[in-house]
Amino acid sequence: MTSSLSVVRAIDFLCEHTASKSRVLALLAHDYGPSSLTAVLTCKNPEHAFEATGILRRVLALRDAAAVDDELTALTAQMPEAPASSLRQAVTRAASGTWPAEPGTLLTATDPDSEPFDDEPDSSAASAMAGHPRLKDLPGKVVRITHLREFHITDEDALLHAAARRGWEPLPASELGDDDPRDLTGAVITLTEDSDVTGSQTLEDQSSAEVLSIEDGDELADWSTAPVVTRFVHGWRLRQQRKRPTAGEQTPNFAALFAVRDCPCKGEDPDCEECGWQLTPRTADLLHTALVLLADQAYDDAHRLGDQFLPDANATTWEVFDRLPPLTWTADHRWRRRMARAFDDLAADLARGKWPEPTCTAEEMALHLAIEDAPTHLEDRSPTDPHHTLPEHGDDYRWDDCSDLLFQDHDVLMLFDPKLGGIADPEDSANQSMGVGDLRAAAWFEPFGTHSVRDPGRGFRR
Repeated sequence: MTSSLSVVRAIDFLCEHTASKSRVLALLAHDYGPSSLTAVLTCKNPEHAFEATGILRRVLALRDAAAVDDELTALTAQMPEAPASSLRQAVTRAASGTWPAEPGTLLTATDPDSEPFDDEPDSSAASAMAGHPRLKDLPGKVVRITHLREFHITDEDALLHAAARRGWEPLPASELGDDDPRDLTGAVITLTEDSDVTGSQTLEDQSSAEVLSIEDGDELADWSTAPVVTRFVHGWRLRQQRKRPTAGEQTPNFAALFAVRDCPCKGEDPDCEECGWQLTPRTADLLHTALVLLADQAYDDAHRLGDQFLPDANATTWEVFDRLPPLTWTADHRWRRRMARAFDDLAADLARGKWPEPTCTAEEMALHLAIEDAPTHLEDRSPTDPHHTLPEHGDDYRWDDCSDLLFQDHDVLMLFDPKLGGIADPEDSANQSMGVGDLRAAAWFEPFGTHSVRDPGRGFRR
């Protein structure tokens, strides 16, 4: 009699090697029990196993089997039919994120004296579902709100007294460290529902909201296998101060490079054909600042990441590459350095008095990020900053016009839409119907035309 299969989640792929063979294994997460390993394929060539593992991990991260078509075809052509067939089947499963598993293969504690798992159900899976549902078990939408608040404590005694009036009691001295001997942390937490926390000054108060989606791989915090991480807008003041030009650095003369033109109608004639939009000195200055800073951040990210997959890394430490579409998260170190250079190339265009018109997909993405960041750099300019000595014009800071007039199209932004999986592949039907072209990561640096080819010998700034 054939037993039925249950469906579990694939969370990673590993390979192991012995003197005679190599195996690829899938790491599976089960709702009510420990994770387990199951064999994917066995082969004699360790390099084949290693490469297969990399392909599967990329598919799992992107949820897109089409993203590895070329690699998969090349590898399976070198493998015997049995492991090649197993790998093709595994790629399909990895793209769905699920995996079939034989029931009854997990060992759970049945000894009444044994310690249960923290998340072991009280009596049955049904009761656990009722008390601790998964995201897929909830019929309605789930919204996650994440808060970031920072408080400068100006009066410790006032803070502690206010918390005590709410019923707060400090932790025992044996549980407190030298950094917080009075348990100020506990007192602040007790008072954070107040708009103003007594005895403190609020330095930062930000919130982030998102609708959780099973299709995007989201899960409730209690069930999530990875820490819940939220990207707040932060650090601009510090990075702006760090990147200010020093005495030996030259700031481009944007007033001369992008001299403003005044139309004789002075903007009073709505039908005037000479009143076209201008890239003004002030707009160019902020775009240049954003591009140079993003380039520095990208070089820093590339150095720290190396060839590491972004989903494996601590996302709180990255400044640029976690802002790119997920299909780029498995790129290697060389690809990331080329992406950093794309920011530099556009900044160099501005420094020469040219519009920063992207010449490839990477530069399109770079310019989108710069336009997104540029307004923040204006907020951090002091009243005495040289930026404010640049000529003023009615087209200053018109970022929507930058988006409309500096790009051929905005197709690259479709890569952020999980509903358009596969749109990057030129063989995809939706791609072909919209005439998108090749948006796969490997094609991001292909020039749009011979007139826009960058000098291949220009090297890297860092």
